Amino acid sequence: MDAEDAEERAEILSMQELMDLYTPVKGQIEARLGEFRHIWETASDEDLFRELVFCLLTPQSKARTCWKAVQRLDRKCMMSTGGSSEIQEELVGVRFNRRKADYICRARLMFCETSLRATVAGFASPATAREWLVENVMGLGYKEASHFLRNIGLGEDLAILDRHILKNLVLLGVIDEVPGSPTKRIYLEIEKKMEAFSRKAEIPMGQLDLLLWYKEAGEVFK
Repeated sequence: MDAEDAEERAEILSMQELMDLYTPVKGQIEARLGEFRHIWETASDEDLFRELVFCLLTPQSKARTCWKAVQRLDRKCMMSTGGSSEIQEELVGVRFNRRKADYICRARLMFCETSLRATVAGFASPATAREWLVENVMGLGYKEASHFLRNIGLGEDLAILDRHILKNLVLLGVIDEVPGSPTKRIYLEIEKKMEAFSRKAEIPMGQLDLLLWYKEAGEVFK
């Protein structure tokens, strides 16, 4: 075996290594998913909009940083009343904060007269809700829409294909490489491959996503 082969082999994540990672945090992951489901059962439109804002902020930014920004906006009542420039000032550490502040204002306008809960609940499945969100909410791609639905307890079977998850799907042999900017077709193809791996590993999709996120971040978060 030459050095290149040895390096390739070292980068493979085996099923046993995955299970060794999963077993100690399985309960924590299940509890977090239970918290997400509880959000849908009890949340107001304002609570759901807070989660939507979080997912609008997350592309190319750290989740903890985005959540702190959401908490600041919430504390200052800016999600419901703040102008774009005011909101932007609160997005400290969030990349593309000017654009994302505009996304928040546009989403707020969209749902000021239409209930976000009623809109999402009106679809036959999380997948169809995701399609509508991607087509109608500026700033939401498939990853962000999937993330939002999972975080409000409706999208556990949807894949949240951020760079961390994609990298680990390569290590697991699920996909050959991380796509630069996945189209809808590529996203859905990878989602199907992840679903197949989830069944093989006997780790539900929602748990698999949080497990791989935990592997990278060292915590089970959002």
